[in-house]
Amino acid sequence: ETKLNIEAVGRVCVTVSDTDRALDFYVGTLGFEKVVDIPMGPGMRWVEVAIGDTKTTIALAPPPEGKGAGGAETGIILDTADIDADHAALKAAGVDVDEEISRYGDPVPPMFWLRDPDRNSLIIVQPTS
Repeated sequence: ETKLNIEAVGRVCVTVSDTDRALDFYVGTLGFEKVVDIPMGPGMRWVEVAIGDTKTTIALAPPPEGKGAGGAETGIILDTADIDADHAALKAAGVDVDEEISRYGDPVPPMFWLRDPDRNSLIIVQPTS
């Protein structure tokens, strides 16, 4: 039993080197909505994006001092209703996606990896009902 008061996964953080470029990708290419954009220090902003009414957001933040941005396997998995259409659309848009959709068979859903402009990896899956 824990004595913590944690209620939810509120946000996950993805480090980015250029906030505007990241926003263009997450909002313009992936279809997220910008829900937070506030200054957090000299020349820095805290930005969060979300899909629809979901409570969990992705924070697009500068890396900690002395660390580089990007190149992370984020562990973020995005659900889709049509993996083939999304894969084709992202590929046509020039997004760095896996060449093929991985299909391992039930109960593993079809999936593919994509990389944002900072080479942070995310996975898109089409869950089985």
